[in-house]
Amino acid sequence: MKLKDKVVIVTGATSGIGEACALVFGKEGAKIVITGRSQIKLDNSLLKLQQQGIEALGVLADAALEGDNKKIASETLAHFGRIDILINNAGISMRALFEDLDLAVFHKVMDTNFWGTVYATKYCLPEILKRKGTVVGVSSINGYRGTPARTAYTASKFAMNGFFESLRTEVMKRGVHILVASPGFTASNIRNSALTADGTIQGESPREEQKMMTAEEVAQAILNATLKRKRDLILTGQGKLAVFLNKWIPGIMDGIVYNHMAKEKDSPFK
Repeated sequence: MKLKDKVVIVTGATSGIGEACALVFGKEGAKIVITGRSQIKLDNSLLKLQQQGIEALGVLADAALEGDNKKIASETLAHFGRIDILINNAGISMRALFEDLDLAVFHKVMDTNFWGTVYATKYCLPEILKRKGTVVGVSSINGYRGTPARTAYTASKFAMNGFFESLRTEVMKRGVHILVASPGFTASNIRNSALTADGTIQGESPREEQKMMTAEEVAQAILNATLKRKRDLILTGQGKLAVFLNKWIPGIMDGIVYNHMAKEKDSPFK
C-alpha cells in the first residue's frame, strides 16, 4: 500500500477522471476526500469508494467558489488531520465559436477550471508544504495546443499550466511535488456536459467515446506519475504528437487542427 494513510483530495470526483482517481488512489491505501456540486452524485461516489473498503469523506462544494474551496481544506483537516495530495480535477468544457459565445460562459469555464484550481491549491498548500506532498493539476492537451470552438476551455488550461509552472519553481527547494497531467481525448462525461454558446448543456458528445482512453487508464497513469514524482504527464499517442508538432510547426498545425475538428459531428465551423 504505497500511499498508506496519506490523505488525498480529489476535486470534481463524482464522475470521470476524478472518480477514477479517487478509486485508484484509495486502493493504494490513501484516505480520500471527494468533492462535487451534487449531493446525490457525491453520495453515489462515496458508496463506490466505501464498497472497495476505502475510507472516504465527501464535501459538497462548487470549485468556482472561493469559500467552498476553503471549506474543502478545513473539513479535510477537521476529519483526517492532514492533507498530503491535492488533485485539481474539477472542470467543465464548452463548444461554440467565440463570436457566438456569451461571455458569461467564458467566465464560468475560467472560474471553474482555472480559479477553482487556484483556490483549492491556495488553501491546501500550507499543509502540503508541511508534508512535502503533491499538487496535481489535471490539465489537457489543450493546455499546449488550442482548438477552435473551445476558446474558453483552452484559455483555462493554458492558464493552469502557467500557474503551475510558476508555483513549481517557487516551491522546488521545499520538497513539494507538482505534476501537470494532460490527458488527450478521454471517455468521460465532460463533452456531454459541455456548455454551448448560450450556456446550455450540449447533452451529446460529438466524438466517438468508445475509441478514447478510459478514465480508469488516465487515473492509473496519474497515480504512477505521482508516485514517481514526475513533472509532466502527456497522454495518448495523438496527444504527444500534437504537443511535439505544435512546438516545431505551429503554422501547419493550425490547418491540421482545423481540419480534424471540422470533422466532428455538428461542427460549428464547417
